[in-house]
Amino acid sequence: MAVDVLMTAALLFLMGYQFWGDTVHEWVGAGMFVLFLVHHILNGNWHKNLFRGKYPPMRIFLTVIDVLTLFSMIAQMYSGIVLSRHVFAFLPIESGLAFARRLHILGSYWGFLLMSLHLGLHWNVVLGVIKRKFPAAFHGFRYLSFGAGLAVALYGLWVFVKRDFTTYMLLQSEFVFMDYEEAKIQFYLEYLSLMGTCIFISHYMGKILQPLKRKEGSR
Repeated sequence: MAVDVLMTAALLFLMGYQFWGDTVHEWVGAGMFVLFLVHHILNGNWHKNLFRGKYPPMRIFLTVIDVLTLFSMIAQMYSGIVLSRHVFAFLPIESGLAFARRLHILGSYWGFLLMSLHLGLHWNVVLGVIKRKFPAAFHGFRYLSFGAGLAVALYGLWVFVKRDFTTYMLLQSEFVFMDYEEAKIQFYLEYLSLMGTCIFISHYMGKILQPLKRKEGSR
């Protein structure tokens, strides 16, 4: 869980490139790469079991999100290394910069949404921690969290439109607009809300698909 928390914090931080500049962005990105490797080592059973067992709807949904997240992370890491001017500047890379720039935009915007969806599919772990810590208040918290989560999700949808995510996800522009005068707190609250939208969608999508898994298992 510590690795997942650090990866989530790094993901949010990296989206605010305009606030920190090249050097910090690259070092945090390199740290994200290390955390990514550790995450996959700790979850090695996922790779071992990928082609084993049945694939009910819930597992299909989970696996599609996980595989797409993996591809987006690989795209970000590769393109980040190619574009690096500091951390990986020692590497003799002199070509492929234009392709790497496009790939980095795609990987960043798709990756942010996919990693947030991935987080939502494992949100029960977070709820489990809350339940263990505050068992008496948990049932009331569930209803409160749904209302708060829905409000955040709706606001996050507005952020998705406001921030022109589709423009960058479809690579309709190769230059990302950055407002260097924007308040950091506003920027990160909006991106946190958009992350909340993805968590809300995938968490409740999982609740819809989970009963289908049980039905199929009982046949």
